[in-house]
Amino acid sequence: MRLILVFVFILSMTNYSELQAQKLPTFDVQGHRGARGLKPENTIPAFILALDSGVTTVELDLAVTKDGKLVVSHEPWMSADICLNPAGEEITSKEEKGYNIYQMTYAEVQQFDCGSRGNKRFPEQEKISTTKPLLSDVIVAIEDHIKSYTRYEVDYNIEIKSDEEGDNKFHPDPARFSDMVYELVDQYLPMERVIIQSFDFRVLKYWHEKYPDIRLAALVENLKLVDANLKDLGFEPTIYSPYYKLLNKSKVDALHKRKIKVIPWTVNEIPEMLALKGMGVDGFITDYPNRAKQFTHTLNIVPKGK
Repeated sequence: MRLILVFVFILSMTNYSELQAQKLPTFDVQGHRGARGLKPENTIPAFILALDSGVTTVELDLAVTKDGKLVVSHEPWMSADICLNPAGEEITSKEEKGYNIYQMTYAEVQQFDCGSRGNKRFPEQEKISTTKPLLSDVIVAIEDHIKSYTRYEVDYNIEIKSDEEGDNKFHPDPARFSDMVYELVDQYLPMERVIIQSFDFRVLKYWHEKYPDIRLAALVENLKLVDANLKDLGFEPTIYSPYYKLLNKSKVDALHKRKIKVIPWTVNEIPEMLALKGMGVDGFITDYPNRAKQFTHTLNIVPKGK
């Protein structure tokens, strides 16, 4: 009798596990620079808030210091919009590029407060004294929070910020920059949880050739046709990620026919989120993951074999 009960219990747990395995998020809400609308961008507090808001992916940007450290930062310099200099004074737009992260050690980068000033574009953003973190510290903080609180693994959408004019001036060349990112991330994360995105198609081409198993997202903000952008890229990426106003349903349908996911940026208002969801996009990047909870909390049963 005991053996029968044990067998029934195991069978029931197996069926439950199969059901749970089929119950998957079908919409990818990505927290832009963590949760830029609510916390200082690209900082650990912003990423933690994004996790607590239920995002399925954290989105972040990278810069490189003089001493070869990968720093989470949108610009390769100290932005006049959000940073204070080591004396606690505001940085002007004329000065900002002089604070070139690629020409500073990480110890020097840490002297800049990029949270207390806030961001006038985001009035809901909490002002917090904070510095630009290392990518390694961000990953550790996120993974610790997942294990201790949210209990739900997220993906990392990592943007490599580069262009030809900035090569070896504001950042390494695409190959060196890419190798640095791969080597560090591979120490901390399974690569199946990583997406590499860039506006710089040189970066995506390099990853496609050297690291072909990594998912790639083509960021787009130009007015070219989708076919023209994909021709320039030279291969079909996992994700096509345009500015959201460039999308319509016919473009989404055409990309889906090519087995390419569509995840636009940066979608902040509920009506826009709903409209894009109606077009059939696979997710979106947002500064306000709290506003997108209704999407990440929707779980659908995926039929077997799909």
